[in-house]
Amino acid sequence: MDVHLVDGTYELFRQFFGRPGHRNAEGREVGATRAVLRDMLAMLDDGATHIGVATDSVIQSFRNDLYDGYKTGEGMDPEIVQQFPLLDDGLRALGLVTYGMVAYEADDAMGAAAAMAAADPEVDRVLICTPDKDMAQCVRQGKVLLFDRRKDKLYDVEDVVEKFGVRPESIPDYLGLVGDTADGFPGLPGWGAKSSSRVLARYGHLEQIPLSAGQWDITVRGGAKLAQTLASHLDDAFLFRKIATLALDAPVSKSVAELRWRGPTTELSTFAADLDAPDLVTKSNKLAGSR
Repeated sequence: MDVHLVDGTYELFRQFFGRPGHRNAEGREVGATRAVLRDMLAMLDDGATHIGVATDSVIQSFRNDLYDGYKTGEGMDPEIVQQFPLLDDGLRALGLVTYGMVAYEADDAMGAAAAMAAADPEVDRVLICTPDKDMAQCVRQGKVLLFDRRKDKLYDVEDVVEKFGVRPESIPDYLGLVGDTADGFPGLPGWGAKSSSRVLARYGHLEQIPLSAGQWDITVRGGAKLAQTLASHLDDAFLFRKIATLALDAPVSKSVAELRWRGPTTELSTFAADLDAPDLVTKSNKLAGSR
């Protein structure tokens, strides 16, 4: 069996910015939510049986307490912000397991759920459906893979190494050095993708990198300067790594059995009417009847 873990926040943004919106009878923008729910039904129609969808019920998390510059919801279009709880309600009405994160983030939920599912001997593969580079740290050979649904591409360990130059377990260290502008932390000055991947491919983790370039047994352009920067900003590197490391204690399902889709709830009819999407009911009932 395959387990699909979906980045609901990413999907909501993708649909909001990628297609025309839709206002319901009350004038409320619901287009992105409607599109995500239809997409989840398409995934079920393609054969998915066990699905968990992670969302960010609020934008801020425990990471904002760690670093003042971490991403917030400032400047976000209110018409997408108000669809966060709407999407959660719609996913539940559709009968899907939903992880609406408050203190944690959707990424944490997917990481925790992936670890839970991977430990089940009945699971063949765990497919984390997102292009988010943070999630590459979860990849485990043949068992936990990233699935970029837009590109229809799976990323196993060798694909992570090809893309980032480091193994999955070094991804948090990599982000600690290069930073992540989308999440709002800068990394260390001068440490770019090439130098970071070369050094971490050799040493694996921050604490294993010698703080003097003279002790390095690899040649890296500007190595002396990079080593000096790391030595003087080591606390920042550790902080950024901590920010980039998924919190696997996020609250998720206790077992894979909970993720099996068994059909929509009785609330779907009312919810679908509010979205002007009666097809959600027709399609979900048809799929449930064929299972």
